[in-house]
Amino acid sequence: MQIKKYLAPTLKEATEKMKSELGKEAVILSTRVIPADSELGKGRMFEILAGVEHDYDKSNKDEKESNIETSIKKKDFAKELELLTQKIYTSQKTDNVVSEKKTQSFFSKSELEEKLKNVVEILVSREVQKSYIVKIVEQLKKTHGFINTNNFDENVISVIASMIKTDAFGVNKKDKVKTIALVGPTGVGKTTCIAKLAIISKIIHKLDVGLISIDTYRLGAIDQLRIFSEISKIEMHVAYEADEIQKLMNKMKKKDLIFIDTAGRSQNNMNQLKETKKYLTEANVNETILVLNSSSSTRTLYDTAEKFKIFNYSSFTFSKIDETPAHGNILNVINKFDLPVKFLTNGQTIPDDILAADSEFIAKIIYTGNYQ
Repeated sequence: MQIKKYLAPTLKEATEKMKSELGKEAVILSTRVIPADSELGKGRMFEILAGVEHDYDKSNKDEKESNIETSIKKKDFAKELELLTQKIYTSQKTDNVVSEKKTQSFFSKSELEEKLKNVVEILVSREVQKSYIVKIVEQLKKTHGFINTNNFDENVISVIASMIKTDAFGVNKKDKVKTIALVGPTGVGKTTCIAKLAIISKIIHKLDVGLISIDTYRLGAIDQLRIFSEISKIEMHVAYEADEIQKLMNKMKKKDLIFIDTAGRSQNNMNQLKETKKYLTEANVNETILVLNSSSSTRTLYDTAEKFKIFNYSSFTFSKIDETPAHGNILNVINKFDLPVKFLTNGQTIPDDILAADSEFIAKIIYTGNYQ
């Protein structure tokens, strides 16, 4: 597979460059926005990383040389794909590796009390609710016999991880199409998240994917998803009324997976929530994921999660973990509503900036404040 990057002042121009050179069979692998650089006099640019199975170089090459080049590029693509898969799905392990050469020493009672006070201060600063901090400290006290100077932070992270539920993304091929809807307030990043999951499902899991948008209210929302669907070769339809959605579902009944992109709704507008619910009822969705902005306060997240229960969602995806210094609200929401996390998103790049939820990794970013 040929892989190449394209830069242009607009996403449309970058897409046109890609299609002109690679042809209609090109598949988008990722997109990102490069901010303007006033010092260099450069405006904002859009970058597309795209790939195509055939060779876009039209010059006459020796057949043997061409075959060798194609083989190398296929290996390069396979390597890129493997790295992407590892980045999204491999557990993000903590860096609390302690040299075996270090002498282990245990804390005295007063020393342990002092360390636990420090843990409380850290978790308060990370905006973890008091009741959950109490549980964490109580559990650490129970395991004090195993805690030493070399593994204290590791034990704290393990205790926090034990309070975090996660759920794998079900992407197996089945005889019947699976339908997944993403719901959530305005601006949490549902459309970008769907684009990431669609590409992951198609490129990594080799599924036949379809998209349905019911976000006909936000200016440019349909265009955003349509451009993505065109350059990624993923079939997309728009339902303007609830009674249209079943017809669109029938058009894609041979797909493995269909994602439904919903309009962002305020949790305080129950009429709008009920309107969106009509669409999902007509679609008979198999799974609904609530997308929450991790930079919102715990109080706001509680209110949103409570009022979005109308959709009977079964898991969370927390977006924008790169935009907040404190991630304790993730722990708060998971425990308050006793539901697992599926994904975390940490940027706009498709499909790179998304991570399959891992309890130890989430515990690490809560305790250390570092998501990288």
